[in-house]
Amino acid sequence: MHRTITLAAVSLAVAGLTFAAAIPAHNIYGNYVEARTADVYTGPCFANSEVGLVGQLAVFGWKVTKGSWQGVDLDGMSVVGVVRAHHTLGDVFETAYPVKAVIIVDSSANPEQRLALQGFAKHMAGDLLQDVVRVDYQPIELTFADNDIHSMKATLTAGNLAKISTRALSEGDHICRNEEVWYRPLTKLDHSMPAYALANQFQGKGLDTTWSNPDKRSAFLGTFVTESE
Repeated sequence: MHRTITLAAVSLAVAGLTFAAAIPAHNIYGNYVEARTADVYTGPCFANSEVGLVGQLAVFGWKVTKGSWQGVDLDGMSVVGVVRAHHTLGDVFETAYPVKAVIIVDSSANPEQRLALQGFAKHMAGDLLQDVVRVDYQPIELTFADNDIHSMKATLTAGNLAKISTRALSEGDHICRNEEVWYRPLTKLDHSMPAYALANQFQGKGLDTTWSNPDKRSAFLGTFVTESE
């Protein structure tokens, strides 16, 4: 039997990088990208063929544009989460837990910032980063074409451990003509949009697996803003 899910499409709206002036000083805000091993923008037949078989693995990362966490300035800092779940992430019919996680922290951060970045990531990802089996420190870069998240062209690199590269979805990516945003992003975002993953890979340790899963409709880009702790 086919599963049917109706999920509201996430906002493609305005703001992006230009909403900084309206953000209260006690908030922390920035940009986000993720890629999974299952399509997040897809049709029911494709989603049903993948659920329970793929989609247990994901890379996701935040870059703080401005703000602090627990009193520690994180302007310009980044942190990445990598997870291996028991089941397809986002399936509303079966839990993905237990989930094992690796956190990759910006190696340019000082000791206080490294701890704050881990705390921030755990807050944003919730239970996905509850069981962290390893923490690595690597140079992290998260960039968008023309500094515009709405270009949907992003690159995230975390040393030689993890990488995401995306492009905008095109007309040729609409295979069944019944596509929709099937899964929500893995973290709470203010604005988000699905994208095509040109690269989605993890070559690190801690999860008893590595992967390279390119060329899927499996990515999200977004902006976040949350109150600092």
